[in-house]
Amino acid sequence: MSGSAQRIWALVMRHIYIWRSSVMRLVDSIYWPAVQMVMWGFMTQYLLPQASFVAQAAGVLLSGLLLWEVVVRGNLSLSIAFLEEMWSRNLGHLFVSPIRSWEMATGIIIAALLRTLLGLVPVSLLAWAFFGFSIYSLGLPLIAFFAILQMFSWSIGLAMSGMIMRVGQSAESFAWAAVFILLPVSGVYYPITVLPHWMQVISYGLPPAYVFEGMRAILAEKTVHWDMLGIAFGLSVVYLVVGFQVFQWFFRLSRRAGSLLGQGE
Repeated sequence: MSGSAQRIWALVMRHIYIWRSSVMRLVDSIYWPAVQMVMWGFMTQYLLPQASFVAQAAGVLLSGLLLWEVVVRGNLSLSIAFLEEMWSRNLGHLFVSPIRSWEMATGIIIAALLRTLLGLVPVSLLAWAFFGFSIYSLGLPLIAFFAILQMFSWSIGLAMSGMIMRVGQSAESFAWAAVFILLPVSGVYYPITVLPHWMQVISYGLPPAYVFEGMRAILAEKTVHWDMLGIAFGLSVVYLVVGFQVFQWFFRLSRRAGSLLGQGE
């Protein structure tokens, strides 16, 4: 194993050891998605006999919720992985070691992926147990949906983590709020066509819009729009590259300002 791979793996293992010593950190990843799933599950049960689209595309609301949680949990898991380094005043220790900024970014991305899976897989099984709906019925496109939404969530998380590293913990609230600003234009629970034209322009510049439109097409029409998935994947790659560069830029600014050692609670 190369030096970089060893350092990245060490960063990931640090977070795994933290989770093992504090199970409540993982319970939090399951609790809120589970609450949302139960609420929207019962809402779906109520709407089934009253809304023709919900009846035709069974599980459309639950699918939207579970896929949106991929974005939310991916962003929060990455931000928390970074913030834990700040809260413990560990950034200075990390960066006087041979660890480079891109290795840290990669480590927290892997940690975020593991935490997202540990949180959402149990919730998806609860949706099947409670309401008889399986998100896995989407088939192979589900893998593409997950990858696209995860990359997009990482791009936001990296950008927000970089900003917090430079500005300090006064900007911490942005880590929680950044994703939810995009909820109205992501088409999670309704088609993009219901939005005003200027908002549709914003929506089609965001990968989630294509994912949720594709999800509804599978459930309602049994059709997979691979062209939309291709556009969404390309956009996610672009956003991830930009998010990584923003993280690197803020890191360089923080290093020049000498603010890395002063971060912490």
